[in-house]
Amino acid sequence: MDKPDWVRGDLTGFETPAHAQALAEGGARFLTQAFRSSGALGAENSVSRITHLQECPGGSTGRKLLLAVEYEKPDPDLHADLFVKFSRDFDDALRDRGKVQMESEVRLAALSRAPSFPIVTPTCYFADYERATGTGILITQRVAFGRGGVEPHYEKCRDAEMPEQLAHYEAIIRALARLAGAHKGGRLPADAAAQFPFEPDKLDVGVRKPYTTEQVRARVARYAEFAEQAPRLLPENIRTAPFIKKLMQDAPRFPAQEAEIKRYLAAQAPYIALCHWNANVDNAWFWRETDGALACGLMDWGHVGQMNVAMALWGALSAAEVALWDEHLDHLLALFVEDFACAGGARLDVDELAFQLDLYIGVMGVAWMLDAPAMIEKHAPNFALAESRFDARIREKERARNQLSILSVFLNRWQKRDFGAVLDAFDRGEKRLV
Repeated sequence: MDKPDWVRGDLTGFETPAHAQALAEGGARFLTQAFRSSGALGAENSVSRITHLQECPGGSTGRKLLLAVEYEKPDPDLHADLFVKFSRDFDDALRDRGKVQMESEVRLAALSRAPSFPIVTPTCYFADYERATGTGILITQRVAFGRGGVEPHYEKCRDAEMPEQLAHYEAIIRALARLAGAHKGGRLPADAAAQFPFEPDKLDVGVRKPYTTEQVRARVARYAEFAEQAPRLLPENIRTAPFIKKLMQDAPRFPAQEAEIKRYLAAQAPYIALCHWNANVDNAWFWRETDGALACGLMDWGHVGQMNVAMALWGALSAAEVALWDEHLDHLLALFVEDFACAGGARLDVDELAFQLDLYIGVMGVAWMLDAPAMIEKHAPNFALAESRFDARIREKERARNQLSILSVFLNRWQKRDFGAVLDAFDRGEKRLV
């Protein structure tokens, strides 16, 4: 794989390091120039030296570093502990394929420095990206999880270990609504719409040709085997014979209607806004405001752009507990609608929003989540021995844990809302906006 050391970023025109070694060689001199160019560092100050540079594992795309610096003139408003994210991983072709996700993330990081930006994100010190090679870098504040009033980091699909689950999701939903509403209300910088055009064909992360009827039925059959092998891992309502029989009947209908559903969701202009597409709790950090209210910031903005807000809501809530969906989804959707309007957006219809959410879940779930049993078996071969989904055989295997949790949310929503009936209503046009 061709490995450039430096590229010329499209945003700033700066020579930008493509990997950790190049950044280390650029040292304090590069960081000073870069931080000044973004406005993070004044002309009278400079980075005097790098005090720490360490590889940080994790994530599904480019390489990451923990960076610490000293400034010539220490300033409490400047962060010494920083986080570096590269778009590229030159040693792993699979991870490197995700390099395109950083382009919009870099633009968002630059946009977030505007005083009018309505939500909290990690302070951006430098961000740039070269589209021709998909090579970019993002340097931000490092969130101090578990220190200074910031709560510990919460792992994805381990919400049962998180206190006050509803309050945490309320904070996330409010942040999503404020950003989306501010965009719709014209309260973001004037060039925001041009920087983030609505491009529905680019929203799918990992484009997949819709499955045939036979392929869907084969996956439902595999799910039925999984439910029989490991009933203790699943909610009772999604492993009964009547439910699986109905799933076998209705699931193949969604790929046949996928293109029409996507056209419908893309045509609902009041519901299209700038959003974070994956605002799970692991992509957020939380703290208490002076009045005791829980607040959050959002990070990991890969693939940020304009989208139907149902996509953003699924991204935020797909890894939540089934009980939260059953007991609090109506409240969370109403909260989003209220805060979206207060931030400048139109007053959305809650029932229509729920309908669009169900359509999106149906399409995405059939396209991706019916493969979960095979993924769980791959990453947790002893899954059938697990006493529950909290068994270490599942809990400590991230991919298996995530697949099981999201599969359960997807099928629980399918059963509770009867997605066959949802598709019937869509076919009749009963819930279409006038």
